[in-house]
Amino acid sequence: MGNGDLSKYSGDSNVCTLKWKRPVLKLIDQRKLPFEEVYFECTNTEEVAEAIKEMVVRGAPAIGVTAAYGVAIAALDFKGSRKDDFLSHMDEKISDLSKTRTTAVNLFWALNRMKKIIIDNDAADIGEVIEKLILEAEKIEEEDLRINCRLGDNGLKVFEGRDRKLKVLTHCNAGALATSGYGTALAVVRSLYRAGKIENVIVDETRPFLQGARLTAWELHKEKIPFFIISDNMAGYYISKGEVDAVIVGADRIAANGDSANKIGTLGLSILAKYYRIPFYIVAPVSTIDINTETGEDIPIEERDEREVREVLGKAIIPEYMPVRNPAFDVAKAENITAIITEEGAIFPPFDKKIKKIFDSR
Repeated sequence: MGNGDLSKYSGDSNVCTLKWKRPVLKLIDQRKLPFEEVYFECTNTEEVAEAIKEMVVRGAPAIGVTAAYGVAIAALDFKGSRKDDFLSHMDEKISDLSKTRTTAVNLFWALNRMKKIIIDNDAADIGEVIEKLILEAEKIEEEDLRINCRLGDNGLKVFEGRDRKLKVLTHCNAGALATSGYGTALAVVRSLYRAGKIENVIVDETRPFLQGARLTAWELHKEKIPFFIISDNMAGYYISKGEVDAVIVGADRIAANGDSANKIGTLGLSILAKYYRIPFYIVAPVSTIDINTETGEDIPIEERDEREVREVLGKAIIPEYMPVRNPAFDVAKAENITAIITEEGAIFPPFDKKIKKIFDSR
């Protein structure tokens, strides 16, 4: 697929999650959306790590791409001439990046790809390794965009033959902002909308960080896709009233059996969808599948700063003397999932055998 083949996916929004111009990575600051559209500039690995940890950039694929560029920046930052010192420097910086988020497997997938470049070029001089690392980061970004476009196409195939327009519910942000462009769950929504198959999108606000209300709604507004926002506890009401034809969400890590970790609140939606016999779709690249994690019980769940629960847009709503908890993700069980839509096509149950087949073929 050449660059020209990607033009039909660009939409009208010109949402640009990241901009790489060696040696600087610029990330749209998602903490400030939708009220401000400003970019956070990363000139060293510490700033890249901060951007990932502090949610300047979020979404599993976007985190992976950002981490890859963080490794490239680390290589460019090296000032010495000894290969051993270079390798120690790179190990340290990759380790720092690996500690930023624990649940999103794309982070570790991208870092492992960058590590492999260093290992495979052990005999090359430092300058050559640096250039190869930069090329690999750029390749990861380009691959992500192409994969996202295939996700949209494959999601469209799932709904082929449906005459009536769809009312879709989505949770968190799995759009262009969560990737290098076009999105995962929103890639399917975008492709359906282009095909004239979307009546409306219901956007969960996604407490406590409000990724749905702040980010998904912003993307849909940019592209004039019809939507409205609800608080998370309203989803059951709309599903029970027949106002939802399908739930479509992304994922941060998928276990080998199909259990899928996604933003907190996804588990409840999957249970609601199953109860009301509404199809529930996970949309994610194969890189989000962790074949070494057997079930969702083995997926580490990140616990984030309690201030995200105590405050809304910087304003305190819970006093300090009241205890709070803030798990960032939960796990939808494979038994609640209708299909996992990947760039390889839609995977239907039994997930474990079909996921294994994909990895065996690779």
